[in-house]
Amino acid sequence: MTIRVVLADDQALLRSAFRVLVDSEADMEVVGEASDGAAAVAVTRERAADVVLMDIRMPGTDGIAATRAISADPALGAVKVVILTTFEQDEYVLQSLRAGASGFLGKGAEPGELLAAIRIAAQGEALLSPVATKGLITKFLAQGGGSGGAVGEGRQVAGMDLLTGREREVLALVAAGLSNDEIAGRLSVSPLTVKTHVNRTMSKLTARDRAQLVVAAYESGLVQPGS
Repeated sequence: MTIRVVLADDQALLRSAFRVLVDSEADMEVVGEASDGAAAVAVTRERAADVVLMDIRMPGTDGIAATRAISADPALGAVKVVILTTFEQDEYVLQSLRAGASGFLGKGAEPGELLAAIRIAAQGEALLSPVATKGLITKFLAQGGGSGGAVGEGRQVAGMDLLTGREREVLALVAAGLSNDEIAGRLSVSPLTVKTHVNRTMSKLTARDRAQLVVAAYESGLVQPGS
């Protein structure tokens, strides 16, 4: 399968560099580019993209709004959005995860990291950069996180009360950045069993992917910032 990629960034030079890198791979190709969020949504729809590399800060419709629009479109349900950002400066990443992004990656990432991120997103099996994700979410929630409650108190997350004890345990490990294989080793079960628990948890929480499971775990108080 060839992974169809859309590049959304207002810097033409950066898009050009990403295009050369992506098109050099046998299993992926750039099928469209956009310099703003509205165009990114349109190109994603027109070109049947699998993965969108989305900058947050763009003129007009920003990356968060574009990600939300893609996630809300049933016809684009299989599209994965990877947010391009700088970990230490950009505190809109949690908002983008809430909007439906599958994860994020630093613009200064090594070429191999970017290509791996695209493949991981296309597979939908792992959250990108789990250590950085956990650190940023912790930082964001420590500042209030816009959740309307004190950190550690948590808030009501729809479907959380439907989870079994095992599903809560798996959810906490997903939020810690562990892969299915790593969770399986930790719990002494098969990776297939873990995948089943993850899929059921996603269904109960109406989560688009693992990234949204991480957000739900933190916002509900199941996982505490800094834990």
